[in-house]
Amino acid sequence: MERRRVIFATNNQGKMKEIRTILQDTHLPIYSLKDLWIDIDIVEDGETYTDNALIKARAIHALFPDDIILADDSGIEIDYLNKEPGVQSARFGGVDTPYAIKNQMFLDQLIGVSGDERSARFVCVIAAVFPDGSEETCMATMEGQIATEAKGENGFGYDPIFYVPEYQCTSAEMTEELKNELSHRGKALRKMSHVILERIEDRY
Repeated sequence: MERRRVIFATNNQGKMKEIRTILQDTHLPIYSLKDLWIDIDIVEDGETYTDNALIKARAIHALFPDDIILADDSGIEIDYLNKEPGVQSARFGGVDTPYAIKNQMFLDQLIGVSGDERSARFVCVIAAVFPDGSEETCMATMEGQIATEAKGENGFGYDPIFYVPEYQCTSAEMTEELKNELSHRGKALRKMSHVILERIEDRY
């Protein structure tokens, strides 16, 4: 069997740490765009998480058609704000705006809102394009609430304001092991890991 690489269409090294941990069972080398010195501007103009994940995966597949290409799109949906920002999560408030500022913007919008009205979820879709051109997608969610203040140093993005009542902590306060078990991305990656293993066994 010819050895394949997995290329994940991201430059986010915090995300890559999680990805490598969860996909280690594939026993394939896993690279980010940064690892391969790839600087590409991909316009994510899809209407859904699946659209955007596939847009990114297809763009990188065009550059590396012999590899297994993965990409994700994820976001946070706040029910009180009509499930915003959703697919616009990464671009909310400006692409270059620090997440500390973005997080505070949401905390400010929910002042006076309590209990279940603060319900929210993380959503993630992982898309794969395989060397034969076939595509697969996996979706998962993580349910919780918007915290009343940002807490924790172990996450990134919106993790410090995403509170999980069952564990009485934010996503950014969780251990790496617990976060990988519960997170939207962790769940979607595990689903995709099974898909990749099946493809390796059946075709590659």
